[in-house]
Amino acid sequence: MKNGKIGVTTENIFPVIKKFLYSDHEIFLRELISNAVDATQKLRTLSSTGEFKGELGDLTIRVEADREARTLTVTDRGVGMTAEQVDRYINQIAFSGAEEFMEKYKNQSIIGHFGLGFYSAFMVSDKVEILTRSFREGSKTVRWSCTGTPDFEMEETDEPRDRGTSVVLHLSEESLEFADEARVRELLRKYCRFLPVPIACGKVKEWKDGKYVDTDKDEIVNDTEPLWTRKPSDITEEQYKEFYRELYPASDDPLFYIHLNIDYPFHLTGILYFPKIRNNFEIQKNEIQLYSNQVFVTDQVEGIVPEYLTLLHGVIDSPDIPLNVSRSYLQSDANVKKISGYITRKVADRLQELFASMRKDYEEKWDDLKIFIEYGILTDEKFAEKAENFMLWKNTEGKYFTPKEYDETVGGSQTDKNKTVVYLYADDPVEKASFVEAARNKGYDVLVMDGQLDNHYIGWYESKHKDRRFARVDSDVVDKLIPKDESLKMSLTESQQELLRPVFESQMPKDDKIRYQISFEPMAADAAPVVITQNEFMRRMKEMAAMSGGGMSQFYGQMPDNFTIAVNGNHPIVIDVLADVEKEYGDKLKSITKKIDAAVAEEKRFDELVKDKKEEELTPEEKSAREELSKKILTLRDERTQRLTESGSGNRLVKQIIDLALLSNGMLKGKNLTEFIQRSISLNQK
Repeated sequence: MKNGKIGVTTENIFPVIKKFLYSDHEIFLRELISNAVDATQKLRTLSSTGEFKGELGDLTIRVEADREARTLTVTDRGVGMTAEQVDRYINQIAFSGAEEFMEKYKNQSIIGHFGLGFYSAFMVSDKVEILTRSFREGSKTVRWSCTGTPDFEMEETDEPRDRGTSVVLHLSEESLEFADEARVRELLRKYCRFLPVPIACGKVKEWKDGKYVDTDKDEIVNDTEPLWTRKPSDITEEQYKEFYRELYPASDDPLFYIHLNIDYPFHLTGILYFPKIRNNFEIQKNEIQLYSNQVFVTDQVEGIVPEYLTLLHGVIDSPDIPLNVSRSYLQSDANVKKISGYITRKVADRLQELFASMRKDYEEKWDDLKIFIEYGILTDEKFAEKAENFMLWKNTEGKYFTPKEYDETVGGSQTDKNKTVVYLYADDPVEKASFVEAARNKGYDVLVMDGQLDNHYIGWYESKHKDRRFARVDSDVVDKLIPKDESLKMSLTESQQELLRPVFESQMPKDDKIRYQISFEPMAADAAPVVITQNEFMRRMKEMAAMSGGGMSQFYGQMPDNFTIAVNGNHPIVIDVLADVEKEYGDKLKSITKKIDAAVAEEKRFDELVKDKKEEELTPEEKSAREELSKKILTLRDERTQRLTESGSGNRLVKQIIDLALLSNGMLKGKNLTEFIQRSISLNQK
């Protein structure tokens, strides 16, 4: 028997190791299995070269969890080790000291460096044993043990043993979960699911005599030939779907897949899937699994793949990605950057191919694809350049256009007087049906922009095309959505608008969260008497605030919604309302209006008299006279407004046409909707 100290220059190496590996303590199993796979693959190589002439036999790696013994054992039938090799690979750790080690690797995990993967076993063990015998003829069994200090025991024995290595972990009290077979199998499925050597853990169970019992058949936990390692030409569409179902059992079938395969200037294989997202709550990142030589690395792929592709599902495998290093290292690694660029090109090329060769199928899947492509456009300039050729816009008739195609379709009719092409859109064509119909009646086309990223995409597109503008169909009356040189005249004079304003304001909805303002607009006589619109700029700011928050976004987010009640100054009903108001007040209204006109005329004459004087040159008498005139006009107008408001508050017709506009916007609810229905019945009976 040999007793000795593990070859390090400090006795504090084990606490250092445990400190560095603690955050990912379950990774120890991946490291031990990876070592077993390496040993097995080496034996396969030696067999192929003729250096090993024996029978390979069953190469299955066996993992045994023993709850009673509180052990976990990993056994392989690979190359095994001689005493000399154990001394070299296990007993010698090439570090000059713990301080230097910690300084050099303070931002990284140490697994995968300097053969320390094996020592990850001490994170969960009070004692680790190795039993091994080399494949070489005449080799003896070597037994090694260590309790997590630099002290070890090692001996050679003549006890019979198969080639290969067994690592026995005597688990610590806080790590007894790893003596549970179900827990171990869970970890094996996570980290070792696609390793190229069969891994057995427990037995296949069958239902017998009212319970599940073990059979003689090993439970193999991994797929040794995962789909991405095979040639695309050898894989059917159904096999791609089956593999997706295996990876994501609860998901719908994917929209389509992209098979990655490159061997220069780096090695990369994998399969990426575009998932079908049924609602906004299903948008999740970190669904791509990253592997290195079929060994699981991480599912935290930000910085490894372009940001927009973190919404995808699937697998990426590259031996050029180091195992279990920090994310900051991955993001700065030259190979990783090349991989990210390659994936971007590959995805863009695949989308372009689908668009060009299968446009009908592409359009059918567009509503699901849209979020990925918009996300890519907004976050990746190189992708945005390529996406111009396969980005689609859908109109309310269900037709699809590329931006260039759409521009050619509507450019002639939807160019305003400033030579800007205006793209009209609706976020909800059903709810905004009256606005959509009004736009169509003008000969305009309307797009559907109902996605969660559409607001951001619209802003991005306008920033890239200064002579193009989007306008939602309910952002203004139809005649002002696309301003032309010619414009409609309004029947109402300014003074008549002043008379009607208090009448309509008296019937405006009362809501602390919404502000309404009255505007008289020249519209077609057969258009709606009242239209409710929402300012494009303010609405966009509030919608973007709802998604981002903080800063100016928070400012806009806290502001109430602003709507304009646009009254059609040419509609017969509005003209009738004016006539009723004038009739109701008759001489009284004429009298107070004359007084207001006289006072305004007097104020103008006064202003003309003092127009050449500066403010400081006015006499106290002149200042007083001006103030009195201003008060007089204000008082008279307030009096008229009060009377008109009182009249308007009882005007059921005005209330009815405002409620109709609210109803068309989906804004009439609850008690107000009930009152509207009752009023409609009453007015109809008359």
